[in-house]
Amino acid sequence: MANHLITGLLRPEHPADRSCIDLPGGSGHSFADVHRLSARYAAALAALGVRPGDRVAAQVEKSAEALFLYLGCVRAGGVFLPLNTAYTLAEMEYFISDARPALVIADPARAEGFASVAEKHGVRHVETLAADGSGSLAVLAAAQSDDSWRDIERGPDDLAAILYTSGTTGRSKGAMLTHGNLRSNAEALVATWRFTSEDVLIHALPIFHTHGLFVATNVSLMAGATMILLPKFDPAEVLALMPRATVLMGVPTFYTRLLALPGLTRDATNSMRLFISGSAPLLADTHREFRERTGHAILERYGMTETSMNTSNPYEGDRVAGSVGFPLPRVEVRVTEPESGQALPIGATGMLEIRGPNVFAGYWGMPEKTQAEFRPDGFFISGDLGRIDERGYVWILGRGKDLVISGGFNVYPKEVELEIDALPGVVESAIIGLPHPDLGEAVTAVVVAGREGAPSEAAIVAALRMRLASYKLPKRVLFVDALPRNTMAKVQKNVLRERYRDLYNRG
Repeated sequence: MANHLITGLLRPEHPADRSCIDLPGGSGHSFADVHRLSARYAAALAALGVRPGDRVAAQVEKSAEALFLYLGCVRAGGVFLPLNTAYTLAEMEYFISDARPALVIADPARAEGFASVAEKHGVRHVETLAADGSGSLAVLAAAQSDDSWRDIERGPDDLAAILYTSGTTGRSKGAMLTHGNLRSNAEALVATWRFTSEDVLIHALPIFHTHGLFVATNVSLMAGATMILLPKFDPAEVLALMPRATVLMGVPTFYTRLLALPGLTRDATNSMRLFISGSAPLLADTHREFRERTGHAILERYGMTETSMNTSNPYEGDRVAGSVGFPLPRVEVRVTEPESGQALPIGATGMLEIRGPNVFAGYWGMPEKTQAEFRPDGFFISGDLGRIDERGYVWILGRGKDLVISGGFNVYPKEVELEIDALPGVVESAIIGLPHPDLGEAVTAVVVAGREGAPSEAAIVAALRMRLASYKLPKRVLFVDALPRNTMAKVQKNVLRERYRDLYNRG
């Protein structure tokens, strides 16, 4: 038995001298470099006492060395635990106490604070790794021999990583992802998105979550493609790189900021073959405007921490704005009645449930929570409301917890948001339910309006009255400069609910 994930990513058929990682400034690493340097990081981790199944927590800036660390951890049989670089030390203490890692790797500037937290929770080692590739772990890795390293054997069911959920409704949960989960998903995406060794990906995503690490990085490695590894998204830099690239993976914010550049034209994107968007819904207006400006239809897909990617709009065929496309190969998606789990017919709105080799092994240290989130037949209850139309396209209509029950009627936020977003002068909106003395919950709209021609509260409600049943109409429309978002660019409706919770109970 070999190392299941690594044999899928670091393939001997990839030409050793082909560029794997290109860095700003002209330097980079070949596939031979990635093999050699990740082996040194694996040996360094083993020298620090990391054994198969040990968690390795890393809060480090994006760099090629951070990717060597990820690969090295998997090659050493460890369980990689990437953590958002924005987390405070207090937040980090929760993850360390919960995951109980054998090793914590931090930016040198934060190492002193980590030392006391690590000691408190029995972590054996704290090492450092900086964005420029320096740090104590880098020094230790450089001292290792790469030609004598032998990957630790790991099978499809062995853990490869733990990713903590966004935690918008309480404490984050650690989703346990296996070698089989990550490899099968990368294989499905390489096939679905037609990735080859000729591709050059502009990699401008963070690498502490699924999108940047297990989608962008794993897919590129598996296909033998080249990654242009940028420390962060800069729209002007990304636009300048497009003539020598073929693919961009991003979040909706990437595309709205690119559209603000007058240089975004058909000529500028002529060598690009694919623009992918995820992590948050893409507005239909953004989809339309991008296509008009560039000739490219952005491909939206649907994934989550617990499953990586589940669906994708087709590479060939209609990429329908607002839809997340079809289930990936070997992935099943169904719509059920949330309470009973009874399957619902085509076109009905209910809970999206997912089954496939991509679905995680459960929540770390939470067996009861894990059991509650799975149906007896193995389908994972996603928590997302959606529907599947007559053509088989999947539509996401919001989180189950965001469902508004007003006067006994179910109101699906996305349905109302789509109508508001289509109104002239509206940039985007969020529908939330707020406590109401008569209705239980009142449908409430929070709207970001444009600078010119912004509609009034009365005008929005009047326009909706022609399109929606009366029980779906907002009781109030509140205007804000921007909607609060988490690090994954998802709107934090829990923040809005907390901010306006007393709106209907005043006076």
